[in-house]
This record gives sequence, C-alpha cells and structure tokens, in this order.
Amino acid sequence: MRPLRHLVLLALAPVSCSTLAQQYPARPVRVLIPFTAGSAADIIARAMEPAMREKLGQPFVIDNRGGAGGNIAAELCAKAAPDDHTVMMATIGTHAINHSLYSKLSFHPIRDFTPMGLVGESPNALVIHPRVPANSIQDLIALAKSKLGGLNYGSSGSGTTVHLSAELFSVMTGIKMVHVPFKGAAEALGALLGGQTDLMFASLSSSIPLIKAGRLKAFAVTGAQRSPSIPELPTVAEAAGLPGYAAAAWSGMVGPAGVPRQAVATLHKTALAALDDADVKKRFFASGVEIRTSTPEAFARFIESEMQKWAKVVKAAGVKAH
Repeated sequence: MRPLRHLVLLALAPVSCSTLAQQYPARPVRVLIPFTAGSAADIIARAMEPAMREKLGQPFVIDNRGGAGGNIAAELCAKAAPDDHTVMMATIGTHAINHSLYSKLSFHPIRDFTPMGLVGESPNALVIHPRVPANSIQDLIALAKSKLGGLNYGSSGSGTTVHLSAELFSVMTGIKMVHVPFKGAAEALGALLGGQTDLMFASLSSSIPLIKAGRLKAFAVTGAQRSPSIPELPTVAEAAGLPGYAAAAWSGMVGPAGVPRQAVATLHKTALAALDDADVKKRFFASGVEIRTSTPEAFARFIESEMQKWAKVVKAAGVKAH
C-alpha cells in the first residue's frame, strides 16, 4: 500500500502547486518593509497599497520590520515559505550594499529570493552651502583637488546611499573628501544649512524646497536620468562628464526563493497596473520617487550588477558594519 500511496501523493503534488498558482492570491499578501514608516520603501509600498489591494482582490498588508540596516525584514522574507503570500520591498541597501557592508548575513540577495520587478527609485541631489566658492560641478571638483584636506560632506550615516553616492563620486573623480556622518538625514541637512559642512548628496524631497528658496546651491541629480521633479538639473554623469555614474535608492518587489511562476507573473502584472494609476503617480511625484520598472528577469540581473558595483565602493570607502 505504501508505494501506491506515494504514487498518489506524487500525482497530486503538481496539481496542488498549479491550483495554488492559479488562485494566487488566495489570502492577504504580507509586504515586509525593511525600514520604519516614512522611509523610501515604506512610502512606495503605501502609495501602491490601495491600487494593489483593488487589483489583487486581497488586502496588501504593510508590515514594517526595520532594524539592522534592513536585514531583519530580509531574513524574514528569505525564510518564509514560497506559498506563504509574503513579499518584500527590497532596497538598494538590503539587496546590493549590505552584502558587502556586513561581514555576516543569514541570507544571500540572489539565491534566497525570487525577484518580481523594480518599481521605483529616489535619486539624490548634489547640493552645497552658498558660501562654498563654486558655481558648477566642475568648479567643485577643481576646488576639492586644490584645497588641502579636501572638502567635507555630511551624510545620514555610514553605508547609506547618501554616504555612498558621495564615495562613488570621489572614486570616479579622484578627489578626496572628508565624510562627516550624522544620526539621520535631517541632522546632516541642518549641518549643511548651518555651514558646518560643505556639501551633501541629499534626497530630492528634502532638498528641492531649499534649492528653490535659494538656501542651497544645486549642481546635479544622482540618477541615471534627469528627475521630473527638478528637470533643469543635469545628472552628475552629464555635468561632471562621468559616464556610468548613477546612484539612487531603488526599491523592488521580491519574494522568498521558489515562489511559483504564475504567482510572480500575477504580482508583476498587478504592480505595473498599480504604477500606472494616476493617484500612485501623484503620490510618487510628491515624495520625489520616480517610477522605474523591469521584468523579474531584468531585476535579477540588475541586483547582481548593483551588488558588484557597490562592493567596489564599499571597499574603497573602507566601511564595515558588524
């Protein structure tokens, strides 16, 4: 009887998996956010939530699990069952930078996840204090090369995109700058406004009002393309003549390894439809988030290339978290 029972179970297994995929989602989808409320990943997920809920026909439940640079949420997602209806808003930190920043991780950004597609990114702006004698990014580079000890820049903390955007700039231009880490972006921006630091690669959402008010000078945005939020600013690649320079806090959906293909296709298609929603576009724009989409396969390749790129920057910066 035992061999017969095994044959029956084996025969039923593909049917069960197929049924699961066709019915996806059969219950609420949990979305792990690796940072607290108000973070870029959180803003993106919450902007998409109403449209995702409507189009999936199931609740799209936001679950903030901040801590350890996003690694807590990433570990939860990696350890979830493939059919657990758990996804995560992966970020440049959790899936590109942390692999090099942390000496030990309980997950691998490629092997332990199922990529579902890129959804958005938040570039920074290269801004300087008005007292700094530079009127262009080329002036700034020349000044940094001529000044003993170089210029100093503030960041929201070691290993953040604000920090590593500057380090990538240093590596590609050959200039030296002194890193001044603060406890958060608000504190770093306050130091720049007070003249305690020379420059910063600040988020667009926080810097655009200050740029328009004349309190900061802006030279470029760090994305691969100009930002629709402030299209008059060139990219760093354009302004500084640095082909290949691009640094933006991207986010994309992933699930644990082994999520059924049909479930991936459903979530990817639904996310694209949600990102085409007028209200979602409006909320993204207001938060300085730009819609960036990809296929699941292209997202996997993108994550791998970002891991390699930022590994070099982390090494050059000599940064390590424990």
